[in-house]
Amino acid sequence: MTSELTPAELLHAFARTRASLDGAEVTYWWTGDVHSWAPGEPYRRLFGFEGLNVARLVADEELGGYQLLSREAAFYLDPVTREILETWQDKPVVHVWNDPANQKWRPFPVPMTELGDQICFSLEIPLAYPSPLPVQEYPAQSADDTYRALELFQFFAPAATPATDAVSVPATMSWTRMSPWLPWMERGQSPGGLTFHCRGRKLDSYAQVPERTRAYIAENRPEFAHAPEKWSEPNETSWTYFRKLFPPR
Repeated sequence: MTSELTPAELLHAFARTRASLDGAEVTYWWTGDVHSWAPGEPYRRLFGFEGLNVARLVADEELGGYQLLSREAAFYLDPVTREILETWQDKPVVHVWNDPANQKWRPFPVPMTELGDQICFSLEIPLAYPSPLPVQEYPAQSADDTYRALELFQFFAPAATPATDAVSVPATMSWTRMSPWLPWMERGQSPGGLTFHCRGRKLDSYAQVPERTRAYIAENRPEFAHAPEKWSEPNETSWTYFRKLFPPR
């Protein structure tokens, strides 16, 4: 089927999987774990991880595609009790508060695999760009002057998604991320890093987010219950957010 679909048709199918074509707010929720790896050390499950993204689609005629307007919050958990951590090894934990986390989509051959009664959109995103936390300014928090990571997404939707007239379809997802040590872990230039391994789904509404998580967002950053109203840039990341909290001295 993939070869029969144009890039515009593939994007249309992916858009109704990732969000909703009518611009309604869509919440994805996920849960999983964060593992450490380093030369000569055993793999360790350091944290649980739970997060959500609230997004809305806006048609962009200039692109011939869409703007995805979103905010993303995620929290590091005790790996056993699954409670939200405030400290780790006597260090304050800095959770993920990415506002905005926007994207611009133009038609492209979105990788799609047929899996019986499902299809899977798979996105492999290697990242390499100048780190917001240069080693000279953040020797204890930064591994490299170049930020390098690998983001691996899979979105699973009904096989009929490319042909449906529905503005949104039910979907599940998986996400794996390979990244450096987190700045607040203060591992400096120690070799190794982290692997995030999560799975989740598109919710029917934000109210389906677990109550504990909704309460934490309401208490700390209530705006994360909704998507942004309009485009803004640049995007926030864990590294730029850390720099705002802890400017270089």
